[in-house]
Amino acid sequence: MENKDKMPTGIPYILGNELAERFSYYGMKTILVIFMTQHLMDAAGNPAYMSESESKVWYHTFLTGNYFFPILGALLADILWGKYRTIIVLSLLYCCGHLALAMDETRLGLSLGLTMIALGAGGIKPCVSAHVGDQFTKESQHLLGKVYNLFYLSINVGSMVSIILTPVLMKQYGSAVAFGVPGGLMMVATIVFWFGRDKYTTVPPTGFKQYKEEWKKPEVQKSLMGLLVVYLFYSVFWSLYDQHGSAWVLQANSPYMNKHVDLTFGIFQYDWLRFEMLPDQLQAINPVFVLILVPLFAFYFYPFLTKKFNITPLGKVSVGMFLMALSFVIVAMAENLIQHKIEVSILCQAFAFVILTASEVMVYGTGLEFSYAQAPTSMKSLVMGMYMLSISMGNLITALVNQFIQNADGTSKLEGASYYWFFVWFMVITAIGFIFIAKNYNGKSYVQEG
Repeated sequence: MENKDKMPTGIPYILGNELAERFSYYGMKTILVIFMTQHLMDAAGNPAYMSESESKVWYHTFLTGNYFFPILGALLADILWGKYRTIIVLSLLYCCGHLALAMDETRLGLSLGLTMIALGAGGIKPCVSAHVGDQFTKESQHLLGKVYNLFYLSINVGSMVSIILTPVLMKQYGSAVAFGVPGGLMMVATIVFWFGRDKYTTVPPTGFKQYKEEWKKPEVQKSLMGLLVVYLFYSVFWSLYDQHGSAWVLQANSPYMNKHVDLTFGIFQYDWLRFEMLPDQLQAINPVFVLILVPLFAFYFYPFLTKKFNITPLGKVSVGMFLMALSFVIVAMAENLIQHKIEVSILCQAFAFVILTASEVMVYGTGLEFSYAQAPTSMKSLVMGMYMLSISMGNLITALVNQFIQNADGTSKLEGASYYWFFVWFMVITAIGFIFIAKNYNGKSYVQEG
């Protein structure tokens, strides 16, 4: 008889895989903008650096692809290969992408590497997150929220370590090592996942004919359409969120951003409390505070909200959207000072990161659990792919905005703080609209029978 309070045996392998894979992905992503603007070479070995605007277009175009390909990975898993085989095959392609980045510092290597990573990382995203949920039945579904929090924590442990370490590798040893180490961790992730092959509960692919029949069911169509509307609003959230790896890094790289941190406060005389932050290392604040805020929210903040306001999962997302706008207000104010050549402490951006992380916890983790529960049983990977597609659309919005605001002479139509204020108001208007969506959403939960 199944012990309904015991985690399925395959969960540790999935979490170990996710931790190593996220180290790989975030390590590469963290140094990407700095690589493009300070390390990129041409075929002859001469510097061929990108401008800040061009690097942002490349960065967000890559993320657009990275979060678009989950749809293809989901269809491959649900119809043809199943989740396990899809994850293994695309993980190997993912490793090849890291290899291309490590071996070739030109635009060719960059293009090939990012394309393979987008296909590999994107393709496995919906499969891994849906594969987690597949390990649970009706008897153990009460553990689903707990395991998705653990899944979310494993993401952030991996990303935290890589965000701190990879910029140091870039500075000390160059891009080959800095991209190579995350590539090695991706191979580790693939091996860990393979080791658990006999432990998993696997849902077989449905085949195209049955999949087509599922699409015809009115309740399935209703579920998918309802989720699609929710994800359209989500996309605006992601258009702001992912800029902490592009616009925020470029702001931190400004000569008017004081990167020296002194946490002694004149009391604690320890040298390790005084240090210099690299512009791309500041992103480590995000996973650090995820590790703090996830249990804090799960055990204290969410129970308080539920007790006082009977808040729904989509209600949590609404609050998260307003917090995202607030984080951009702080960065906009810092940019205004930088525009006037007034020095700003990097701790100002660090505070914005804390707000951004709180918004992420309320939106991303909640969204994973909500999406899995609302997805029809035969379309779990597809719905996870739709969820990831909202991130793709968000990054496409950002890439298009940055493309549009570029003037021919290299200047921008949204200079300095006006760039950030544009996204603040974009997010506020979206968050207000989402309140009505959250109040009127009427969905159905689907779980495995066992």
